[in-house]
Amino acid sequence: MADSAFGKLESYKVTIAEKLKTLPTDAGIYIHRNAAGKIIYVGKAKNLRNRVRSYFHASRNHDPKTRQLVKVIADFEFIVVDNEVEALVLESNLIKKHKPRFNVFLKDDKSYPHLKLTNEPFPKVVVTRKIVRDGSNYYGPFLPAVLARNTLNLVNRAFQLRTCEIEIDGKLPRPCLEYHLKRCLGPCVKGLCTQQEYQEAAADVKILLDGKNKELAKSLEQRMWHFSEEGKYELAAKYRDLHRTVLALSETQKMATTAERDIDIIGFYREHQRLALQLFTMREGRIVGRREFFWEDLVDDESFDASEFLGLVLTQYYSTDYVPLEIHVSQDFGDRAVLEKALTERRGRRVKILDPKRGKNKHLVRLVEANAKIAFEQRFRVLKPDLEKVLEELQEILELSYFPERIESFDISNISGSENVAGIVVFENGKPARAHYRRLIIRSVEGANDFASMNEAVFRRYKRIIDEGGQLPRLIFIDGGKGQLTAAAAAMQALDLEQIMLVGLVKPPKQHNQISHLLVHGREDTPIPFDRNSQAFRLILQIREETHKTAIEFHRKRREKRDFSSELSEIPGIGDKRKMKLLREFGSIERIAKAPIEALKPFVGNKAATEIVEHFEAQRKLAEKAE
Repeated sequence: MADSAFGKLESYKVTIAEKLKTLPTDAGIYIHRNAAGKIIYVGKAKNLRNRVRSYFHASRNHDPKTRQLVKVIADFEFIVVDNEVEALVLESNLIKKHKPRFNVFLKDDKSYPHLKLTNEPFPKVVVTRKIVRDGSNYYGPFLPAVLARNTLNLVNRAFQLRTCEIEIDGKLPRPCLEYHLKRCLGPCVKGLCTQQEYQEAAADVKILLDGKNKELAKSLEQRMWHFSEEGKYELAAKYRDLHRTVLALSETQKMATTAERDIDIIGFYREHQRLALQLFTMREGRIVGRREFFWEDLVDDESFDASEFLGLVLTQYYSTDYVPLEIHVSQDFGDRAVLEKALTERRGRRVKILDPKRGKNKHLVRLVEANAKIAFEQRFRVLKPDLEKVLEELQEILELSYFPERIESFDISNISGSENVAGIVVFENGKPARAHYRRLIIRSVEGANDFASMNEAVFRRYKRIIDEGGQLPRLIFIDGGKGQLTAAAAAMQALDLEQIMLVGLVKPPKQHNQISHLLVHGREDTPIPFDRNSQAFRLILQIREETHKTAIEFHRKRREKRDFSSELSEIPGIGDKRKMKLLREFGSIERIAKAPIEALKPFVGNKAATEIVEHFEAQRKLAEKAE
């Protein structure tokens, strides 16, 4: 309330009833909010007045979910647009941004992977799902996603661009393992590779990713003959192999990127509030990729509208960076024509959404539905998952260029810095390899310093493996946040093992048995949120729990042994030999404390046995007094 020349001005809030009277009849989107002002539902309408008013008509026979929604609507707002296509796109964008409670939301929606050739003096190629204006060159989208990783692997193997995150100044004393494996030119060490040589390799990669394969193949062939004529046969052989690789890749790209038979096939299976949806991608008559989506909180059987659900899911999914020419679905839906028009505008060519009734296309839709049912069984009936597929999902989540068949995980355990230990577990092909588990006593760290402890554990583990010629992992999990991850990375750098991916498992506050997100070393600015519905994340949680259990059990044994020694040291006549006898026989201080004289006497004699029993009896009396 404020004063003015005309007297007092009263603050006034427009009621819902008053807003309903002034609603326009135009197309647009509407937004419902709760009492706290949070967006709880976003919808679109051909006629805003009719659609929004329908929520507040007492005579309307709403389904249970809508009745629940209406109960918590405290306010609404709307945006007028020119047509239904604009309304569809805006609705999808707002749902993805705000994730309203009452909307169907495609939870693991993500864009397709691209390859990024960085804008640096010594460029590298990485897989990314984000396109930003940073001067880098982006190529894609790659469909299926594995094609991006395979292409990256080929680039690293054939053209030997670096994969590390370090600043290249040529001052390092020695190159890392990638150089010795002939997967990097070694620009970090002076004399191994000049900037001009490196830039030539980067330029070749750019031509390759630009799709100018014939041009690159011709250039490589010319270089091959040039070095052959000069008698530099090693260099000539290098360019001969590159020439063959580029020609082979040309055929692969031709098959994978053609747009003439560019089809997505979608099917789903539902029981009650749970649903599994599968999306198969077909190129040139071949199924080349698949994606899965799951829901656990849909409306009940009576209220579920398959047509509405399908329209909302497709609208959100195809708001990303790739649109096929044909989409085959199991049934027609209300927004099909509008969505077709929107996708046609985005693709620049006619996009068709079809619900085939017979023939081969109908058979393919049924095949996808059958796969959706299998996925439903695996997810919701807790059947044994296909571990190879789980690891492939993990590979995609972390954007690894290789299959993570061997994973190792580290955890530190101590209480106030005492009995500082590390637990190390190993998983091979998704299963625990307990014979390879290791437990380390941290020796160089005093007090509770998890960062330094992690550094020592990682360094000692892989120093020994290198010295003994053992098997290195493809992926390492570190239980902890950025501090532990940085400490582990420093140890790996000291061992020239920077090519192995390090991932931090970050716990939410006060929930030590959960994971809130993942931090990939070198990409800490883009954390990966934990998805409890993902089989890959469930595997990560299993590995983390197994590591924590290993570290805790070892710490507990160390502590019990320490407590055992210190407790018995207070009793006269009990030396180291008698302690070891008692430890071997009884196993714990609790059992010794409860043992009678007759049970103790054979191991320490009558006098010492009597003193032990009297000692623990006196302790019990003191404890009772304290209570």
